[in-house]
This record gives sequence, structure tokens and C-alpha cells, in this order.
Amino acid sequence: MVTPLGNHGTITPPADLVEVGRVLAAHGVRGWFKVQAHSSSALALQAAPSWWLSAPVGPGGEPAPLRALTIRAIHSAPAGLRVQAQGIDDRDAAESLRGSKIWVSRAQFPEADPGEYYWVDLIGCLVAGRQGDQPVLLGQVDDIFDNGAHPVLQVAAGHVDDTTGRFEPALDARGRARHILVPFVAAHVLDVDLAARRIDSNWPADF
Repeated sequence: MVTPLGNHGTITPPADLVEVGRVLAAHGVRGWFKVQAHSSSALALQAAPSWWLSAPVGPGGEPAPLRALTIRAIHSAPAGLRVQAQGIDDRDAAESLRGSKIWVSRAQFPEADPGEYYWVDLIGCLVAGRQGDQPVLLGQVDDIFDNGAHPVLQVAAGHVDDTTGRFEPALDARGRARHILVPFVAAHVLDVDLAARRIDSNWPADF
């Protein structure tokens, strides 16, 4: 999908967009709007000079084209972010963004500190655990969530096909992926190799 830009043609959205938040509502009468970040740090939102918005889709509706926004200012607030964008100059324009999902190019994320990782980079990594003293594949990360104390890797159990090299999830009797939950903490995560798309842990294999 592309975003119409009047006489300036169209812009094709980057292929590496990551959903990082959503618009809550208008704020004031001068075009500011409230934003809730998916991450508590909101680093990606605050560092990116441009965002892409996708409007909410109603039942049976077709997805709307992504809309590019150039960000003018961002202020932090206890309940989220207050944002001003080019072309959003009054309350009605800001209110029209309500419910939109916010996407940012992964290339615009600030560099993570040593030992810290963006969750999006961990999705798709293979996770090794332990069976006795031997490393064994647990599966592949397909989601990450925070349980209030620390992040947790949701690992789809399965194996890597020797012929295709692709990961094949293990399915239960209803055809659903079986998951293993691995705390993403130093006590259990021994090494993260993003280049190799691999996470080594001491989590016991239960199969």
C-alpha cells in the first residue's frame, strides 16, 4: 500500500515497519494528540522523525493505506506521549487519528545498549535449552510479553527440517502450536546471537 501525497506523488512504506504504539485521542485544540507506546521506554517512537499510521478497520472493512506523518514535537507525560505532527493543526485533524496504529521503520530505532535487545529482534530466533548436560532445541520465539516482573519468551516448540532448513512447529491434537515459556532473565538466558538468530538458555527441555 502507498500513501497519497497530492502533487508530490506517493511514498512506498518501508519493508521493515514495526508496530510500536497507537493514537489515543486529541489533546487540546492545536492539533496535539495522545499516544500510547507498546514499550515502557518508547525509545523508537521518540527517536523516529517520521511515523506511519494505519487507521482502525471496522468489521468487514478493507485496510486503509498507511499514512506517513512527519513528527514536529514529542512531550512525555505520566499517561503517555503528547505529539505534534506536520499537517495536523487542529483538534478535528488530531481526533481523526484516534485508534490508529503507529508503525516505525526498524532502521530508525536507536542503537540498543550492550546487553539490551529490542523485542522485535528476538522474534524468530531459535531457542536452545538443556536436556541433562546437552544443549537441545526448544523451538522458535513467536511472541514476547511482560509478566510484570520481567519479559518472557513465548517459544513455539518444534524442530528444524533437515531438508529445507525451515522451522516446523510441533502441533497438538487440535492443530495448535505447543508453547514453552522461558523467562528472559540473566539466570536463564546465557547468550543472544542476533546475527545467528539464536538464543542459548539453560531452560530444561520437557519432551
